[in-house]
Amino acid sequence: MLDQEFIYTLFLTGKLALVTTLILIIIGIPVAYWLTYSRFKLKFVLETLICMPMVLPPTVMGYYLLVAFSPENAFGKYLQECFDVRLAFSFNGIVVSSIIANLPFMIQPLQNGFSALPDELRQASYTMGKSKLVTLFRVLIPNIKTSVITAIALTFAHCIGEFGIVIMVGGSIPKETRIASVAIYDQVQALNFEAANKYAFVLFILSFLILLLIYSINRKINFTTFR
Repeated sequence: MLDQEFIYTLFLTGKLALVTTLILIIIGIPVAYWLTYSRFKLKFVLETLICMPMVLPPTVMGYYLLVAFSPENAFGKYLQECFDVRLAFSFNGIVVSSIIANLPFMIQPLQNGFSALPDELRQASYTMGKSKLVTLFRVLIPNIKTSVITAIALTFAHCIGEFGIVIMVGGSIPKETRIASVAIYDQVQALNFEAANKYAFVLFILSFLILLLIYSINRKINFTTFR
């Protein structure tokens, strides 16, 4: 029998990954579109900032976010006093942190997908009187389905395995911020290797299934395209 703490930790892990992925797909599509087609000369600065989580140690980013979210500092104090929102050591805090940390995993596949499309496709849609919004959702996105699926799956999978930034911002509070990757660390520290193995095995299987889904769907799309 699986104990309630194990089940709830996995539930919290899935909840964090799902919420993060849903918010990022809403943010990611317009941002990736703008980065691909904008002629703004300094957009490389924004691209650099978006990609920072890929090279910056998660504990470094987690530390600075924790400092920013702390009620003892201006931003955290403002949120708590004006909106009664506490981000440090809370589920909301690890959601915000996870969104920032996983932004490049959503943006880059989408941007690569848009960049691979011939610009004539977009221009033809405009010529036919379609707006930018209609062109985006009715013309461009249907032609980058592989990139969209990859972006969603990579974001979800990476979020499931998030550790450094979560433990810095959220700590390890049962039923609040203790997700599976943090639970593995806690169980190993307590020399409870059996419990650690249960969490690790579930994350291993989930990661494998997500990657299998990406490759199988992409293979099916490519097969259909070239038939």
